[in-house]
Amino acid sequence: MENIHKYSGKQLHKALLEKKITAEQIAKTYLSRAKEFSDLNAFIETYEDSMLKKAKQIDEKIKEGKPVGKLAGIPIAIKDNIHISGKITTCGSKFLENYKAPFSAAVTELLDQADAMIIGKTNLDEFAMGSSTENSAFFPSKNPWNIKCSPGGSSGGSATAVAARLCSIALGSDTGGSIRQPASFTGTFGFKPTYGRVSRYGLVAFASSLDQIGPMANFAEDIGLVMEVIGRPCDKDSTSHELPAENYFANNTESLEGKTIGVPFKFLENLDGEAKKQFEKNLERLKELKANIVDINLDVLKHSVSVYYIIATAEASTNLARFDGIRYGHRSEKASSLDDIYDFSRDEGFGKEVKTRILLGTYVLSAGYKAHLYQKAQKVRQMVVNSFNKAFETCHLIAMPSAPTGAFEIGAIQDPLKLYIQDVFTIGANLAGLPAISVPSGMEEGNKPLGLQLVGPQLHDVNVVESAAVFTSKASIPPNYDKEVNV
Repeated sequence: MENIHKYSGKQLHKALLEKKITAEQIAKTYLSRAKEFSDLNAFIETYEDSMLKKAKQIDEKIKEGKPVGKLAGIPIAIKDNIHISGKITTCGSKFLENYKAPFSAAVTELLDQADAMIIGKTNLDEFAMGSSTENSAFFPSKNPWNIKCSPGGSSGGSATAVAARLCSIALGSDTGGSIRQPASFTGTFGFKPTYGRVSRYGLVAFASSLDQIGPMANFAEDIGLVMEVIGRPCDKDSTSHELPAENYFANNTESLEGKTIGVPFKFLENLDGEAKKQFEKNLERLKELKANIVDINLDVLKHSVSVYYIIATAEASTNLARFDGIRYGHRSEKASSLDDIYDFSRDEGFGKEVKTRILLGTYVLSAGYKAHLYQKAQKVRQMVVNSFNKAFETCHLIAMPSAPTGAFEIGAIQDPLKLYIQDVFTIGANLAGLPAISVPSGMEEGNKPLGLQLVGPQLHDVNVVESAAVFTSKASIPPNYDKEVNV
């Protein structure tokens, strides 16, 4: 088999079972590509030895006629805020650059049981706080479609790794769009499952009521494949749904006939430029696929960014209180007292954006402002939930752009508020705990991909992923999505 990096993970697995290729050949190919394109800064660390060891174990099983897992032979990358026992989890921060995880996250254990080959840990905005991966303490990742541009964030390293074919599938985490926005920027699929559908055990928390682990891939079939493995109940996560794994693509749907798709036209009235033109084309494609398009009211989402940054920073300030220089992580050598350990360790270990969000969170939870800011934000959050519920009374899915623009150049946006606005279309799904996917849907000038976002009701994950697959298989997606990325 030639150019195996162009194959989907599902195709690689099939070829492995048919003995057309070995797991070791797959592993060596992807490890070689990771080295060749290391200047994209997709990975913080790669695991050559352990990946080759896993590959040899898989090949030995096949040689002996033993069964292998559903993900055997598929190279998968993990965002570096998800634990792998014995491996360093940096969270993109100097505070944890030498922290070795004492246990594995539920998702990495499930991947290992399914015989996935984990190639390494991907770069991210520090503690997943950002929309460009420029907040990583180590280096910014680059967009394979245009290396001057950001791949988005905070799961930018995972998006880069998938788009450049350095792995078949990557896991990211999505707090306000951190899977879907980078997926949009890199022309890949990025799926945020229903809150609680995938265990968060072993994910370093940013905002616990918003965070969700999800997959990124070049093919919708790979999104479904990995969700069948990781979408399981977990007794170590109190928010996990007690539901069995689901079968994706069992319906083998070829059109969207019978589906009603809601579009919040008024909320999107400020959308302009190429993003607007492409979104209008996407709606026509949905109609060609026999979907019924209706107008819905989601005007409350104009408050979503404000609400999100109150709730998320409040939860972040609480979650990051554990990083004190005492129990684990960086401890300042300048400290001469307990207070010094706290102060100097955090000052030296945390980056500017993390410090900013901790301060904002502490402020909104303070005695004088908690009722005025935090509690009011929670009330508006409930309004967002109610608005989505009402919308889903008249439609099966909701369509919006994944991001207001294509990828921007690294360093081009210095105003943090402008970066925050990048998530204006994605935050609502996190506030309401809904499944949502970014689907490759076109290009704008400068070789910059654009994404269409499909959002479904809670626990309708299968419908969301299947509909995304139909859209990309039957609609006229630009042909460069079927070719190797030009890196």
